[in-house]
Amino acid sequence: MKKISFIFLCLVCLGQVAMAQKPTVTILSESAVNVKYDGKAPADQPKKWKTSRMQVEYKSKTGQIIVKNSKGKVVMQTKGAPQASSYGKALTLISPVDEYLYGTGQFQDGNLNVRGLTRRLTQVNTQISIPFILSSKGYGLLWNNTGMTDFNPADNVIVLKEDNGEAGQGELVNVTSTTGNRQERRMYQSFTGTLNVPQDGDYALLLDVGQSMARKHYLAIDGKPVVDINNTWLPPTVAQKVSLKAGSHNVEVRGVRGDKPSVYWRLSDNTTTFRSPLGDVDFTVFVGSADEVIAEYRHQTGEVPMLPEWALGYIHCRERFHSQNEILETVREFQRRNIPISMIVQDWQYWGKYGWNAMRFDEDHYPDPKKMIDELHKMGVRFMLSVWAKVDVNSELGKEFTSKGYYIKNTDWIDMFNQEAADAYCKAQRERLATLGIDGWWQDATEPENDDLKGRMVNNGKLSGDVVRNMFAYKVNENVFKSLKEYNLSQGIQDNPFILTRSASQGIQKFGVAVWSGDVGNDWETLHRQIVGGLGLVSTGLPWWTYDAGGFFRPGNQYTDAAYQERMIRWIQASVFLPLMRVHGYQSDTEPWRYGKETEELFADAIRLRYKLMPYIKETAKRVSTENYTMLRPLVFDFAGDSEALKQDGEYMFGPSLLVHPIVDEMSVASTVKVYLPKSDGGWNDFWTNQHYDGGQTITLPVTMEHIPVFVRVCEASHIDDISR
Repeated sequence: MKKISFIFLCLVCLGQVAMAQKPTVTILSESAVNVKYDGKAPADQPKKWKTSRMQVEYKSKTGQIIVKNSKGKVVMQTKGAPQASSYGKALTLISPVDEYLYGTGQFQDGNLNVRGLTRRLTQVNTQISIPFILSSKGYGLLWNNTGMTDFNPADNVIVLKEDNGEAGQGELVNVTSTTGNRQERRMYQSFTGTLNVPQDGDYALLLDVGQSMARKHYLAIDGKPVVDINNTWLPPTVAQKVSLKAGSHNVEVRGVRGDKPSVYWRLSDNTTTFRSPLGDVDFTVFVGSADEVIAEYRHQTGEVPMLPEWALGYIHCRERFHSQNEILETVREFQRRNIPISMIVQDWQYWGKYGWNAMRFDEDHYPDPKKMIDELHKMGVRFMLSVWAKVDVNSELGKEFTSKGYYIKNTDWIDMFNQEAADAYCKAQRERLATLGIDGWWQDATEPENDDLKGRMVNNGKLSGDVVRNMFAYKVNENVFKSLKEYNLSQGIQDNPFILTRSASQGIQKFGVAVWSGDVGNDWETLHRQIVGGLGLVSTGLPWWTYDAGGFFRPGNQYTDAAYQERMIRWIQASVFLPLMRVHGYQSDTEPWRYGKETEELFADAIRLRYKLMPYIKETAKRVSTENYTMLRPLVFDFAGDSEALKQDGEYMFGPSLLVHPIVDEMSVASTVKVYLPKSDGGWNDFWTNQHYDGGQTITLPVTMEHIPVFVRVCEASHIDDISR
């Protein structure tokens, strides 16, 4: 017996070994099945299961799980039994060449179709990881693991050598951090290596910079950039797919001083794999159309509470307002200029002398915050406040929390896995802030920032942070939502709490949270990546998403820079057709009138259009809670049978009626834009001109600054007919 165990261990160290366990198969509903390899399968468990909407089969000889739809068509099948190795336990699916896969969360690599792509699922600023995929073949799959997960893991590594050619080059940049705004000198460095591939084919590459956050993503193969992204903050890993010829290829990586980069690669082999270093193989399959899959996923993991209608209007934010008077005067100016506004947001630092997130306003600048909020309410405007899950240990509140052991050890983060600590945090939030009449809650940096659970213990030292590495946002928002819901009811407030949070986890939609794409830049490619990232996120069942319209990090000359203002307007015009419309900017006064008359008019027109669309937006938003509907819709939701539609990574449906094509190039580069109109009964009408077009064709339109291309789906036009164009 010892000899067999030793041989097994050696095989695991050298490579993957099929797991011999029989799975526990549980039918959850007519269209959902859970499969778990936990060693607890009943001896008399059958090998076939059938409901009105699916068929499930376990093949004991091969270890395969096969799932079919109600018509008997195979929609998902595993490639044999799960695998175990020194890297962890893995599940591999067979992925047909014509399959499109969506999901895994919000990433910055610009890929909507994640089939064959390698991703490392961790939580950091600008990246939200949810181990769920949605297939064009008629299924969704949730990998039931709360720790780090490798999606399509690449285990081949390229040895990189530091190249001193760029040593000494650098720049001084303004950055945000968990201690506030600061400047950072970044020195750049180059690394080179050789990639040897055995055959022609499509390959997935993963660049890991070797730090908790990256500042630069640059990977070139044979002198051609594969990835080239610059931002103040970036995730530590980024992936891309490339086609390569067999043989040797030169690799170059550029980063900042302190990076210790690695490049991993794998041949795309018509499979899809989830692998986690911790936990059992445990997954749930949902069968049906995209809408049916998401509806059943929410039914199993938590349905979405109704969003307050006022959250659907224009949300005005900047980094940051500095006083009570500044906030009030800004709202008055919006109203003097007849520009609609539904909510204004106070970002960080309002706590001033009391310390980070002390849950009180510094009265030197905010002498009476309750009076301020009351005045805003009289003007018909709601108020949102930035609150963190970290508290200055030297603040009054921090000293109390320290004395009771409420922090995750060696951090400033409150241990939300310790229910006593979470209750104390929420009690302070209710008593110190909610009593002021605050409407919306901005729970910032809920990853926690920099993937800070890695290697730590939580729940007062009783639970490995690695096991729940991707679930901090869930615990923060679970506790805050329940606490504020109870408070609202005690005050006779029927609205659900409205929470904006920077990270998310599977199942978090049950707390009604909205998320945004984090601290991103403002360039054209970044705008495109946010649209793609948002479409990937909503494919995992989270309905409420937006971005910092205009980009968070902006140029210092933004108020006079015509090129930036063109980009900003495109961000804003696209945001009209997102679940939430919100402007934000680092060290910026983001009000429309700051940018000159012409830009102000375009900015204000976009806001006014949002309110013209409000009946449609409200109707569609209500369906999210009453029908488990998805408001921001990748084209797979409505046109899964249209192969050309599935190729589109920048177009989407906004509700049932509107096809939206954001403009992501400057007019001097592209004076026309090609738009694919999916196959649809009755065709499409141009939203602006009412010109009719048949579906199933690509059309070319002139680009104007006044608006972006939007089309009305004729067979769904009744939802939008009452909108004045």
